[in-house]
Amino acid sequence: MDGSGKHRERTFTETARRAQIVEAAIEVIAEVGYPNASFAKIAKQAGLSSTGMISYHFEGKDDLIRAVATEIVRVNTEFVVAKLDAETGYTAQLRAWFVANLALLGEYPRHQRALASIVANIRPDDPQKFGLVEHLAEITRAEEGWMREAQRAGEFRDFDPTFMVLAIRGAREAAITRAGVDPDFDAAACARELADLFDYATRRQS
Repeated sequence: MDGSGKHRERTFTETARRAQIVEAAIEVIAEVGYPNASFAKIAKQAGLSSTGMISYHFEGKDDLIRAVATEIVRVNTEFVVAKLDAETGYTAQLRAWFVANLALLGEYPRHQRALASIVANIRPDDPQKFGLVEHLAEITRAEEGWMREAQRAGEFRDFDPTFMVLAIRGAREAAITRAGVDPDFDAAACARELADLFDYATRRQS
């Protein structure tokens, strides 16, 4: 956006600088939490000479956090979808979902801590902040629809997909929280245990 408030196409250098700032913000939020992630700390992490460089590329903290949330969701989605696409069948894909989501802790640990901090600090009176809440709600609805497809296909037993997805996502978030405080946390072992647990919880008994 230029000085007149009109959008313009960004140059390659500007795009690269924005990406650098976003990555620095992810690092800072993961380390100190969203409420304490000041422009000064982000500028220092990015190696910028002043916070003015951030203000040049982003229209305030909300704009920056919106870009941060978008980037984290993009990375997470691409990572998980790639793992699921390699599997055939609903049961195999459910197991792969846990493996992929827990593998994110190893591949992108700061992304997961940063996203958890942002979600935890979205104000109740501003549920659409950053567009993140609605986006996560869309993902949840898609997962519930996927569960119903698995039930219609005869692979999953009868249950309420809303509650099952709630339990699955709750287990994922709990694993992320535990990983953040337990240096000995074994993400791969956790993925296997959760996959076994929810395989048993969802499978149609013969």
